[in-house]
Amino acid sequence: MTSAAVLIADESALIRAVARDILEEEGYRVAEAGDGLTALEACRQEPPDVVLFDIEMPGLDGYQVLAELNSNAELKHIPVVFLTSRASVEDVIVAGRRGGAHDYLKKPFEPAELLARVGSAIQIKKLQDELRQRNADLDRMSRTDELTGLYNRRHLDEELVRLHSDASRHHQLISLLLLDIDHFKRINDAYGDPAGDQVLRTFAERLRAVLRAGDIAGRWAGEKFLVVLPRTDLAGAREVAERIRFITAFDPVVADGKEISMTVSGGCALGPGESVEAVVSLADRCLYEAKQAGRNRVVIATFPSTR
Repeated sequence: MTSAAVLIADESALIRAVARDILEEEGYRVAEAGDGLTALEACRQEPPDVVLFDIEMPGLDGYQVLAELNSNAELKHIPVVFLTSRASVEDVIVAGRRGGAHDYLKKPFEPAELLARVGSAIQIKKLQDELRQRNADLDRMSRTDELTGLYNRRHLDEELVRLHSDASRHHQLISLLLLDIDHFKRINDAYGDPAGDQVLRTFAERLRAVLRAGDIAGRWAGEKFLVVLPRTDLAGAREVAERIRFITAFDPVVADGKEISMTVSGGCALGPGESVEAVVSLADRCLYEAKQAGRNRVVIATFPSTR
């Protein structure tokens, strides 16, 4: 038995009733539409696992509905099986394949053939869905730092280019915040590498808790993290940076039953400046100044054109 959903779109109420009885007997959930427009709206409201389309329907014919589905990113993966009563199906097969249809079924149909065509379409959709999910998971993994769960350098580089371009084009501000955990080597030496990993994970969790919707954070390198703050001015950047610095120093990290105190230094650059590289370089210089000034502080700078 199956709980997959099937939409039957056919002008004939008899054809719909016959198909419904066969499919429901097999355990499918079935919906009906008597014309192309109704079928298209039904797909938008509750996308089925497979659609049976009569080619010749009022409003929109099967080819037109198929074209509409293919133009929608959320609906284009629904497999379509064309229904036809034409004596010759060669043109149906050719046109359907060109349009992206999965299969065809000639009316009147035998129950076994209907079930076989629908079952095949659903199985292919299941495999394609699993493949897309695996690809999405692989893409997410390739952009995520395994230890902290934040974005990795690759994704940060891509987002920096995109967001900096948007800020420059629309004459908007953008702030970059480089953060570095103070004396991280001492933590590893004193408590061991597993404790150091826990410090990085905890800092990442606190970073996520502070950031606003639209902000982007990732692990830049080692114990250094980058935060991108789109459409954020100097006051807003300072507020975010100081909040991160405060929560880092306020609450020690617990690793293997031991409390580990930590602080973070930050460098913040207000752009967009002349290039991504220029803004990152300015933030890095600010971070160096914060380290030289005694750590556990944030230094902020801006380009003359953004003051």
